[in-house]
Amino acid sequence: MTALHNITLQFQNVFLRLTFALICAAALFAVSVTFLSALGVLPWLSMQAGLAGGSAMDAGMYIQIGITILVLMLAFYLPANARMMALENSHRRFALNMHDVSEAYQLAHAADRGGLFVMSSEFDAVKERIAFLRQHPQLQSLEPEILELAAQMSHISHDLAETYGDAQVNRARTFLQQRQEEIEMFQHRLEEAQVIQNELRQWTRDVEMEEAIARSQLTRLRDELFELLPELSVQLQAQSQDGAPASSSVVAMSPPPRAAE
Repeated sequence: MTALHNITLQFQNVFLRLTFALICAAALFAVSVTFLSALGVLPWLSMQAGLAGGSAMDAGMYIQIGITILVLMLAFYLPANARMMALENSHRRFALNMHDVSEAYQLAHAADRGGLFVMSSEFDAVKERIAFLRQHPQLQSLEPEILELAAQMSHISHDLAETYGDAQVNRARTFLQQRQEEIEMFQHRLEEAQVIQNELRQWTRDVEMEEAIARSQLTRLRDELFELLPELSVQLQAQSQDGAPASSSVVAMSPPPRAAE
């Protein structure tokens, strides 16, 4: 239904504009023909007319002049009708719709969140908001009813504007931004600690491997040493029997038990 109504209004506007153009053209044509007939360039309209029972007379000139005056009157009347149409269209455009109310309310609510309105009573608060909306450059074409409704809606949501004011929202955003920065810093430190832990783990593995290699080499060296000591002990005993001093005798050594590693 709304689409059909809009189509009908558009067709009506087009038809009225066409009618206005035709009447203007007819008025110009009638005035031109009458003026040329008065100068004798063109003949007057010829038409016999008379009253009942009376003699007929040529009334074409009077009819032509009357039609010209009538068309001129219509032509002078049409601008007033055009202004009325413009007012109707303007009123139709200014009709109460949710888009205009929403736009005005958003501006009023944003100003309320910024702490612009300071009046406490309901009447003064609504009046203050209406004055703000009337002076706003983006709302110059809106009707007072829309501004009043948006001001009342803004006053109703005043508690919401105080709770979520610009200062509170900026403070919350700053706090969340700081927490985000702290989390990012903590993540960075955690990554660094993970890298250091991996390096220490790899370093520990390398040291343990080197210690195992050194321990294996020490064990092998000890085994070879204890295998060599009995032979040296026997050789020293043989030399002492051949005439070496008794004090130089060497007692054979047995490998001591290995300590648990």
